[in-house]
Formats: sequence, structure tokens, C-alpha cells
Amino acid sequence: MPFHRRRAPVADGIAPRRPHAGLLRRERRALTRAREEALRDLGGLLVEMYRRGGFREDLLAERAAVVIGIDARLAEIDELLTARGRTVPRCECGAPVLRGSRFCPNCGRPLQPAASNGASEETVIEPAPEA
Repeated sequence: MPFHRRRAPVADGIAPRRPHAGLLRRERRALTRAREEALRDLGGLLVEMYRRGGFREDLLAERAAVVIGIDARLAEIDELLTARGRTVPRCECGAPVLRGSRFCPNCGRPLQPAASNGASEETVIEPAPEA
């Protein structure tokens, strides 16, 4: 049969899954809308706190963390959509793994954390020093 498709190598009986570009683009659109709404809410909250004369930094930090989380996922999706010619990190089963994942989305194996030089990927919002 000269025109049959080659199948991807199967590890442990599980074929690797690749995220479909259409699903990634749809998720990206939904996240972009959610980000715009979160930024609008954050701005409204900040204005209202200014009007009342007091700021609750914990509430502002919580809302800002939501926006930062959405930005991180958008960056991962962009990385997956543009990674056609580049190598994507993969699990032992062969499935592509998103940056920051702790488990494989295909087989569920725990992933080894990337070796770091003491720097953390988390963004920490620190309160402004009081004058």
C-alpha cells in the first residue's frame, strides 16, 4: 500500500496527542476577551478605591494575579502555535508538554521540574514601601 499514513510511534500503548491549532486559537480568543474584562474590572476597582480614599492592596494583588495568569497561558498558546519548526518539550510518552506543567496531559506521568538556578518563574507582587 504505497499511500497509507504513517502512525506516530506508540509508547506504552498510548499514542501522543498534539493540541489542535483550531482549539488553541479558540482558547486564545476566549482568554483575550477574559483578559480585557479582568483589566476593565481591575481599573474600575482601582478608581473606586481612589474615590473612597483607601486602597486594599490584597484585593488589587489578587485581581492583578488573575491577569498575570491569563498572560502566562496566552504566552504558552502563542509558543505552541509558533513552534512548528522548533522542538517542543515532550514527555516520555511523546506528548507535547506545556511550560510549567507538573503532569503529562496525555499519560498523567509526573514531570521532572526544570533545573533552575534559584530564580523562580512566579511573579510576586510586593506592597509599595510606606513613606
